[in-house]
Amino acid sequence: MKQRTILGSEAGKHIILIVGTLVVILPFYLMLSFSFKSPSEIQSISGGFFGAQEMMTDRKCLKTESEGSMRSKEECTMLPIVYNYKAAFEEAPLLRYLLNGVIVTLSIFAIQVIIALPCAYALAKLNFWGRDVVFGLVIFCLLIPVHAIALPLYLMLAKFGLTNTFASLVIPWTISVFGIFLMRQFFKTVPDDLINAARMDGMSEFSIVWKVMLPTAIPALLAFAIFSVVAHWNDYYWPRIVITGDQDLMTPPLGLRMFKSDMDGNEYGPMMAAATVIVAPLVVAFLLAQRRFIEGITLTGMK
Repeated sequence: MKQRTILGSEAGKHIILIVGTLVVILPFYLMLSFSFKSPSEIQSISGGFFGAQEMMTDRKCLKTESEGSMRSKEECTMLPIVYNYKAAFEEAPLLRYLLNGVIVTLSIFAIQVIIALPCAYALAKLNFWGRDVVFGLVIFCLLIPVHAIALPLYLMLAKFGLTNTFASLVIPWTISVFGIFLMRQFFKTVPDDLINAARMDGMSEFSIVWKVMLPTAIPALLAFAIFSVVAHWNDYYWPRIVITGDQDLMTPPLGLRMFKSDMDGNEYGPMMAAATVIVAPLVVAFLLAQRRFIEGITLTGMK
């Protein structure tokens, strides 16, 4: 009887994991599949994963031809996958959006690391009055939702004329309490003997942070990098508030919205192609850093 109960419990866990996996993967499956298909296959949800890949005619290309272009009908006929990804890059400045995303996410992460490492080191290895209170404030700040401080942040940036700039996308997120907490937990695992040896060699506390603690913290930094880059690359809420019309400053999610508004209502193929291009860098980065990411999470005690 006890063995049956254990088997039933294990089966229930596996069912929950399978259902959860399907819920997460299904939207990505549809997004990637729709980026391969023709409009008729998308509307009828047919053609399998890749679609039939039958030649189709670009209506916009024909319209251009009728207005005096030198393009022939053969030049306007292509495979659905070619049409979708070609339209994704032609109908909106997708490469510009991707470049903006890289600039914003890397700028935020770099400044977060510069601030988080000394703070985490002080909270983990230095004894000073009020250290526990400061760490309590860090924990408290983790509980504050971003939406609660969005209006004060916007008013502050507008007061200094920083809206519709890269600064408005970067400045509010330069201090990461999550990064401070994560790195502090990792630094607690570093032996004090290593730090004492560095002090005996005449190194200052700042030198210890950058020359001793930083190299040992690479796994934890990679874990934090995944959290930070994914969060700010996918952020739609804040860029929608501070970027109000300048397409040259739009990040990938905001640019995808503008791309959608510029397309016809049934042009789901190009929209899904654009979404695939935007998601692809994150997937590739995670796959490359997966091993170090898991190692960093384990070392920080976040299990």
